[in-house]
Amino acid sequence: MSVHIAYETPQDVQEQVYEMVKAIGKDGRGTLKKGANEVTKAAERGTAQMVVMAEKVNPSELLAHIPMICKEKSIPFIYVEDQAYLAEAAGMPTGTRTAAIAVMEFTKDAADHFNGVKGHYETLIA
Repeated sequence: MSVHIAYETPQDVQEQVYEMVKAIGKDGRGTLKKGANEVTKAAERGTAQMVVMAEKVNPSELLAHIPMICKEKSIPFIYVEDQAYLAEAAGMPTGTRTAAIAVMEFTKDAADHFNGVKGHYETLIA
């Protein structure tokens, strides 16, 4: 397990996370920040609603600080396995990858997705 992973996210929950990211990013029902630097800034400012990080990143230390910031700012954070699939779900061009995204805001249409994933997060950290 990489240094930035605080807990393991089951595969079925990861699928729900991808669906949430797709609803907010690709389908345009909200705003996302993409990439480790942008996510770090959003988390430090406390403006992120949730952070999604890829498990397989190189170097693994790239995201090591983000869970600590999220805990400090009470921002839910969750993991998915694949950078490329996360980027695709976020609406980024084919062939790109992203280590992390931050959910900044979302419409009422995407609220069910968001709340479902947040509920899983609360269960996983308990």
